Amino acid sequence: MRYVVGVDLGGTKTAAGVVAADGSVLLTEQIPTLNRDGGEAILDATAALIASLIERAAAVGAIVEAVGVGSAGVINAAEGTVISATDAIVGWTGTAITAGLTARLGLPSAVVNDVHAHALGEAWHGAGKGASTALMVAFGTGVGGSFVINGQPVLGAHFVGGHVGHFASPLAIHGGTALPCSCGHEGHVEAIASGPAIHAAYLRNGGSASLPDTRAVFDSARAGDDLALSVIAIAAAAAGQAVGGLINILDPAVVVVSGGLADAGELWWDAMEAALRAELLAPLAAVPVVRASLGNTAAIVGAASLVLDH
Repeated sequence: MRYVVGVDLGGTKTAAGVVAADGSVLLTEQIPTLNRDGGEAILDATAALIASLIERAAAVGAIVEAVGVGSAGVINAAEGTVISATDAIVGWTGTAITAGLTARLGLPSAVVNDVHAHALGEAWHGAGKGASTALMVAFGTGVGGSFVINGQPVLGAHFVGGHVGHFASPLAIHGGTALPCSCGHEGHVEAIASGPAIHAAYLRNGGSASLPDTRAVFDSARAGDDLALSVIAIAAAAAGQAVGGLINILDPAVVVVSGGLADAGELWWDAMEAALRAELLAPLAAVPVVRASLGNTAAIVGAASLVLDH
């Protein structure tokens, strides 16, 4: 059996696992991402994490051959570098991930954006398993996605493919003005359909500041708070409209929805799927729309698939 390490490198934590050629996860470890210390410090810490896993795997007879990484930021997968990144990871832009890890570990490596890695995991061994084409959309702190065709994500000519939170939503408006988006533009899906957008909408519409975050807004909605119910319904409708439009464009065999909002229960899911179904062209009416199934290991498994022939 062949073994590799898959890494999920995010803005707050870096998780990694030893993954077998059949997609099973043998061992996992996690560390905080040194997101204020710059790219080289992050690579040092990530390499140490991988080295620890390699040692643990060797102790049980599993020899690691390569490293696959799913990383935050816009990733040039051909060169293994970070094209751009948000302030969530200071000094990450320009970091040579694959060259840096190979120099530190002596193993071949590959990298894609972390959302693509998540989608690859779900397409290989998760909710999209067996489908020739899978559209994965994640709704959480942000809104992202990936379209996987026969096990390969569509990265785009400039490696920006998958930024599904950044096209116009008719619901991303308040008082006649388009809502600002995290990308610096206005009126995008992420500005109304992300987790933080729900909390912001609750406060913007007169909700109590005693509710500190999106989770609290959901709790209040379940307790009968009409405003909380309303802002969640609007956000879910915006999410569903967006995914429905993407289905009309891409015609995927299956749609996988992931992220914190997808895991928030029927309150969000039912409204999202109803809005999605209302958008679909007639031949697409029965397209399966399912929750992601691999949880925290999805991006680890997907990253590992970059360096495995499966």
